[in-house]
Amino acid sequence: MLNVTNKKPSECTNITDVRNEIDNIDKVIVTLLSERFQYVKEVVKYKENTPDSIVASDRRNVVLHQRRQWAEEQGLDPNVIEEIYTRLIQYFISEEMKIKNL
Repeated sequence: MLNVTNKKPSECTNITDVRNEIDNIDKVIVTLLSERFQYVKEVVKYKENTPDSIVASDRRNVVLHQRRQWAEEQGLDPNVIEEIYTRLIQYFISEEMKIKNL
């Protein structure tokens, strides 16, 4: 597991400690989303210049299914994780469409 915090939750002694650790995690999450976006922009080079190719419904479905499984394995609500990834994928698709001028 990726360790991005200075303290374990049980080592926090006050609300400021907890919030600081949450902020550390969120910064890493945003950084990783930015890195993911760099790969999204790269994959556009390998897609046809059509909306169907950009949307890649089969891949989208596989990603959402797999993220649901990962959520369950981590004790998270798979419906919430699917909602997050659905929105994220929609955003990245719209960016891919802009890149391809579609």
